[in-house]
Amino acid sequence: MNFPETLNYLYSLGHETLAMKLGLENIVTLCEALGNPHRQYTTVHIAGTNGKGSTAAMTEAIVQAAGHSVGLYTSPHLVEITERIRVNGKDILPDDFARHATQVRATAEQLVANQTLPTIPTYFEQVTAIGFLFFAEQKVEVAILEVGLGGRLDATNICAPTVCAITPISLDHQEYLGIQLAEIAAEKAGILKARIPVVVAPQAVEARQVIIAQAHALDAPLIEVEAAENKAILQEASTGIFQFQYHTAVADYDVRLNLRGEHQTINARTAIHLAETLRQQGLCIPKAAIETGLQNVQWAGRLELIAHEGRQLLMDGAHNMAGAKTLQEFLRDYEKGVPITMLFGVMSDKAIAGMAEMLFPFATTVIATRINNPRSADPLVISEAATQVMTPSIRAESVAEAIREALQRTPANGLICICGSLYLIGEVKRLIADAKC
Repeated sequence: MNFPETLNYLYSLGHETLAMKLGLENIVTLCEALGNPHRQYTTVHIAGTNGKGSTAAMTEAIVQAAGHSVGLYTSPHLVEITERIRVNGKDILPDDFARHATQVRATAEQLVANQTLPTIPTYFEQVTAIGFLFFAEQKVEVAILEVGLGGRLDATNICAPTVCAITPISLDHQEYLGIQLAEIAAEKAGILKARIPVVVAPQAVEARQVIIAQAHALDAPLIEVEAAENKAILQEASTGIFQFQYHTAVADYDVRLNLRGEHQTINARTAIHLAETLRQQGLCIPKAAIETGLQNVQWAGRLELIAHEGRQLLMDGAHNMAGAKTLQEFLRDYEKGVPITMLFGVMSDKAIAGMAEMLFPFATTVIATRINNPRSADPLVISEAATQVMTPSIRAESVAEAIREALQRTPANGLICICGSLYLIGEVKRLIADAKC
């Protein structure tokens, strides 16, 4: 298959979330047939509800700053599927993606033909296998894997990690993971392995209890991240860049983060402990590399500020209540008096009313839009939520229409805040890149 054929094939397997099948049997069998490529490098495995992608990107930047070859596997992508798999900060090339996808497809179809597998592996399982193969081919020293959904039954959980991490857990994907925080935490803690260290970010009490119990049951060394040993210092309200100091048993760190928002200091502390654990396992990662990596890390779609058509655009996934709270805190610190137009699109299964209550009061106008995704919420539902918090709103049936409306309504000194879903951010980025807005 060439790259367009690869995309057509993968998308024919069904929507990533709607067609997923949680479980490890298919991915285990598939990867065994491929030679178990995921066992050819040191692995860092990261689960959580919010911050796992940022933490993964920070850890990648640290390992790369230390001079080691590193692979990063994340999801979902924003614009191109190749964003999910990168080595040394560079996305996999389309031809390489297609080449490995062809091998994975052929192997999967043969396994079904000889009845070793009952069904073709899912979209996410096949993309995960593609990432494993590419990392092995590139001979990376370290692969950093972000869990797709949950943890215990996620396709990435066949790895043999050197260290795991669990970022802050909150309510999300309850239809798959459970309706109580403790149930969700149990699914996330399913990535823990016997006697393998786990770094745990600050958690709600019920989530922390579940993780600690699982770590003790597996005799897994537990490294808990300090919540706020030293107060982070806001450098500039308009950019949201923070600086903080952090003391561990190994070193004292002075970090100026390259990612916006005080919440990123928790992710950075988590990444620091991951790096220190990798060093204890024999990987050379000096203190300077940790500070440099955190200062240089980039991660799109998370409080990302760009200029477009003479306006400032703030793009943040903010796809659940915890994410909305993080964006709320950022907007509260943002320069006072700046008029904000909020372009909001969200999946229908999210807590729309709760997110609206947190975010919409910051906006002079909310533009409710429909994302090009079968799970997208109706803009009418979003507008009704805006009415409940007494924020003016208008509806746009497409994201392109919403952007045009936002550009027209927002004064030159204003801010367009685009939030509610990473799928929305991806669609906006694609439209901007194609000069369609």
